[in-house]
Amino acid sequence: MQLYSPIIIKLALGILCLILQINLLGKGNLAPTSALDQVQNYVLGGIIGGVIYNDSISVLQFFLVLVIWTLLVLIVKFAKEHNRYVRFVIDGRPISLVERGKLNISSCLKVGMSANELMFKLRMQGIYEINQVKRAILEQNGQITIIKFGEDNIIYPIIVDGQVDFDALSLIKRDELWLHDQLKSQKQHDVRKIYLAEYVNGHLIIHNYIS
Repeated sequence: MQLYSPIIIKLALGILCLILQINLLGKGNLAPTSALDQVQNYVLGGIIGGVIYNDSISVLQFFLVLVIWTLLVLIVKFAKEHNRYVRFVIDGRPISLVERGKLNISSCLKVGMSANELMFKLRMQGIYEINQVKRAILEQNGQITIIKFGEDNIIYPIIVDGQVDFDALSLIKRDELWLHDQLKSQKQHDVRKIYLAEYVNGHLIIHNYIS
């Protein structure tokens, strides 16, 4: 039993670290929506699985590695939530591949989307011709959101976690001045106090943080 005690302790620490990260980062961390979430899960699994049966790594060293990894994850999460440039670098941004039946070849090549892959993804959603597509957006998780002609436009949030998404503004053909007027008309003076703002039927719907 004494031989397996370090393994049991390491396993317990690994499970506790997993539970801690899930509660700190949110339940969605187990169902990753971005490449970074997936990497976090892989690395944590690699740390736990690779160290448990390694006798040369003590329980204390294992504990310190888990602490350091958790701190790094929290720092990245904080940076993403408070700096849109960091969020764009880490999570990427939605990219328009098709606009009103016209293929944006430069965007496809930029993200490494081959013509064969693009048509395959379109066929998976029942689309066989580019001119049937009003808009096709490549999401951050690699999926393609398709809007056909005659369907309602997809709406992206304009403000997320107190930060303006200028890419979403460009998608709805609006600018920063328009957003400023919308916020002013609703007596919103600080974007950082807004949890979420959506553009719906020509209007900006604002959801503030709970004060």
